[in-house]
Amino acid sequence: MREILKQMFLSWFLLTLNFCFASGDKVTIVAAANFKPALDSILAVYKLQNPDENIQVTYGSSGKFYEQITNGAPFDLFFSADMNYPMKLREKKIAISPVKLYAIGRLVIWSRKINPEIDGMKSLSGPDVKKIAIANRATAPYGARAMEAMKFYHIYDEVKSRLVFGENIAQTAQFVVFGAADIGIIALSDALSQPMKIENGKYFVIPGESYKPLEQGCVILKHAKNNPSAAKFFDFISSGIAAGIISNFGYLLPNGK
Repeated sequence: MREILKQMFLSWFLLTLNFCFASGDKVTIVAAANFKPALDSILAVYKLQNPDENIQVTYGSSGKFYEQITNGAPFDLFFSADMNYPMKLREKKIAISPVKLYAIGRLVIWSRKINPEIDGMKSLSGPDVKKIAIANRATAPYGARAMEAMKFYHIYDEVKSRLVFGENIAQTAQFVVFGAADIGIIALSDALSQPMKIENGKYFVIPGESYKPLEQGCVILKHAKNNPSAAKFFDFISSGIAAGIISNFGYLLPNGK
């Protein structure tokens, strides 16, 4: 009798194990920090439709994720803040999908202490501004574009001694919210997020002609070669539902809308 129970338990265990594996492979996503508000909302909708999918996301700077991926980090999907890093991964044959343009980002000047809507770019050089937060231009595309905008309006030389650098665009926003900087250049998507809205800050949208387009690309990485769940979510990003959420967070869409 004991042997029969043991065999029954083993059969039940193997059946349960097989079910767990059949219910969806784990998908590990790394994504640019600016995309967090939108991607969190997209995932909430996606999981309602696909409750068995196991998706984990880490947010940070695109440049650092690129370095980790090229050094063998086991990620499945990469959502970059530019097209350059995914294209390089494609050239190195680390990415196994075409590079997909999923959003075009926008920059804003944001502050709780000053209203940037009044003076626009000149807000950065005001007498009450001691520190200006931007993302690290070496690893965060949003930081590089912020530098381009300041140089376009010929204010960089005037304010460069006041700059403080966040590791990524999300940390840059935190600098301004928590008072480490008086004003900052952040992503419009962050300015439109609920946590930022409750801070009662003001923002000015920096004209797009002052910096190169923040075209953001995503790819499937070779670690996900045999992971259909990764391909499924990669396809979902192009859906009308995902596009609507992306647009609501201030991004321009690949079709120009």
